[in-house]
Amino acid sequence: MKKILWDLLACPRCRGPLTETAAGDLLCRTEGWVFPVIDGIPMLLPEQGQPLTPVEGA
Repeated sequence: MKKILWDLLACPRCRGPLTETAAGDLLCRTEGWVFPVIDGIPMLLPEQGQPLTPVEGA
């Protein structure tokens, strides 16, 4: 994703900053929610996010 877009994106739930995951999704560390990026388009509607699930064995 282009750097200029990062300054515009925010979590739709808390308006906090988002970071990119290894899978290319967007993560809100404040709320613990992950939002998908489909065909390069961030899906930032609150109902499209999912709670972050812990990785087994971590």
